[in-house]
Amino acid sequence: MDRIDHELIALLREDARRPVTSLAAALKVSRATVQTRIDRLLHSGAILGFTLRLPPAGDTSRVRAITLLAVSGERAESVIRALRRVPEVHALHSTNGRWDLVAELDSASLAVFDQALARIRRIEGVSATETSLLLAPLLG
Repeated sequence: MDRIDHELIALLREDARRPVTSLAAALKVSRATVQTRIDRLLHSGAILGFTLRLPPAGDTSRVRAITLLAVSGERAESVIRALRRVPEVHALHSTNGRWDLVAELDSASLAVFDQALARIRRIEGVSATETSLLLAPLLG
C-alpha cells in the first residue's frame, strides 16, 4: 500500500459512503483510479467491508464494558471458542502484557450484563478478569 491507499482508507473511515468522484477530487487522481484501488483493497483483504456506525450516545440504555481476561495454560483456543458463543461479546482481541484477551461487551441491561460476566468467569481456562464499564463516549 502506498500513500494514496492510506489516504483513501482514511477518507473512507470518515465517510464510507463518500462518492468515488469526491474521493478522486480529494486525492487528486481519476475516478477510475479510486475505483480500481477500492476494488484492489477489497480483493486483497485490506478493506473487509463497509458498515454503519451509530452515535455511541444514541442508546444510553445499553451497558457496554471492556473485560480483560487472563487464560490459564494452553486453553486460549477453547476460551476463544466459548467467548464467541456469548451473545454479549461484541468484539474479542488478543493482547500482550498481563492480560491475554480483551472482550468488548454490549448488553441491554445491567442484569443481562451481570449474567454475561458470570458466564464468562465460569469458562474453563479463564483464570482472572478485570472489567471496566464504558461511561460517556469522548470520541467517535
